[in-house]
Amino acid sequence: MKVNEWFKKWSLTSLKINAQFLEVELNFQVADKKAAWELYVELLTRITTQPLPSEDGDEETALKSVFSLFGITREILKKYGTESIEFAKIAIIILNQIVRPFTAKWHKLSLKSAFDDKERCLEFRKDLEMIQGSLKKYAKMLSEIAEVEDITELQD
Repeated sequence: MKVNEWFKKWSLTSLKINAQFLEVELNFQVADKKAAWELYVELLTRITTQPLPSEDGDEETALKSVFSLFGITREILKKYGTESIEFAKIAIIILNQIVRPFTAKWHKLSLKSAFDDKERCLEFRKDLEMIQGSLKKYAKMLSEIAEVEDITELQD
C-alpha cells in the first residue's frame, strides 16, 4: 500500500506530505511491527487516548503525558534503527504535524500560567479531545502495523 492510501485509510488526509513521498510503497518489516506495538501500548495507556473527565485529572500532567510521546518515539526509533524505517516515516509525520502543534501551543500558554485560568483549562481539554481523536486513529493504525487486535475502543 502507498503512503497516501495508508493515511487516507485512517482518515488522516489533512497532513502535509511531500507528493513524491505519498507515492512510496509501505512494506512493514518485523522491526516496524515491534516498534508499532511498543508505541501502541504507550498510546493506549496514556491520556493520549483516554478520557479526561472534567472533575478529574490535571491539565499540566496531561500536557506532559502528550509531550512524552516525543521521547518515547525517539527511543523506539533508536532501538529499532534503520530496520524500522516504515514505522519512522509514519511516526515522524504524526509527531510533527499532530502532536507538535498541540504541545507547542500549550507549553507556551502554560508558561504564562494558563492552567490557573478555568477558561483556559476548558480550552485545553477541548483541544485535548481533538488531538485524542487523531491519536486514536494513530493507535488503530499502529495495531494494524503490529498485526495485533485493536483494543482502542475496549472501554466506553
